[in-house]
Amino acid sequence: MKATQPILCIGTTPAVQRVMVFRQFALGAVNRAATTIDGAAGKSVNVAKVLHALGEPVVAAGFLGGERGEFVRRLLKERGIGLAFVAVREDTRQCTTVIDETADVTTELVEESWPVSLEKYQELLRLIRRCISICRAVVMSGTLTPRAPTDFYRECTRMARAAGLVSVVDAQGPALLEALKGRPSLVKPNRTELAATVGRAVKDQAAVVSAMRELCELGAERVVVTAGKEPTLAFDGRSVWRIHPPIIVAVNPIGSGDAFAAGLVWRLLRGDDLGEACRWAGATGAANALTLMAGEVDREEMGRLARRTQVERLFETLMPKPEGRRKPEGRTPKNR
Repeated sequence: MKATQPILCIGTTPAVQRVMVFRQFALGAVNRAATTIDGAAGKSVNVAKVLHALGEPVVAAGFLGGERGEFVRRLLKERGIGLAFVAVREDTRQCTTVIDETADVTTELVEESWPVSLEKYQELLRLIRRCISICRAVVMSGTLTPRAPTDFYRECTRMARAAGLVSVVDAQGPALLEALKGRPSLVKPNRTELAATVGRAVKDQAAVVSAMRELCELGAERVVVTAGKEPTLAFDGRSVWRIHPPIIVAVNPIGSGDAFAAGLVWRLLRGDDLGEACRWAGATGAANALTLMAGEVDREEMGRLARRTQVERLFETLMPKPEGRRKPEGRTPKNR
């Protein structure tokens, strides 16, 4: 694969993102924002923006509708990001980040996406099939639209594998379990999403590693599990790495998991092993948290943060055998 070939970033729920900064925020009162900015976001869009900032050619794919959809389309086009969106009647959602500077609290208000017809999903799959023929990697991110076919990421993964491409899935629950049947190159849930997928709590390192091995047995070649400020764990089927993120004072942590995914695929395509790729991924996620808008990174800052990211390689003999998998119960938490 040539470095000039783009990376395809797939996600069905992009968003217009508004970030509002308050000196102090009080529930039930009139609050006046000190700063308000609008941008294009949603998990796959964040991945595309970060990869573009890292100098990678990118194509973003999914659904866009209404005036908000046109706003997202225009912003991405202005950045030079390739577009492979299917137009739908349903308006693209808007999400709002509320930052309270005094309390140092960030609150995310997420608008749910509208359902999209099966015909539109089939149209998007045809478009993705054409894009895959010119791409060198595929990243699938986020929750599917309500009542979507749960095998959507599985079909995308199978197309990527048939074309010999690196495929990364950042999802949870039924969508991730189905995607595993397509044998993705890597899956990247966070701890909450991992628990929702395997149907049990993963409260400590041993439980996380056991669940990671389970995902590999179900089809993933590699598994990376993030945990916010806590260490990330990574498993390539043989070795486990523990990655300690750099300590920072976050401005806005929203989108840091997406930035992590972007940094991960960026380094894997350069031939790094999983541990070293996670070093740079952790630095990319931290760099995102230092900006107001999700999916924005400063490359020089990212380099400094990479030097402060610690990576440990753990022995395979320390890994417990996977526990018996149980069917997830109750409602699956939403994945931005």
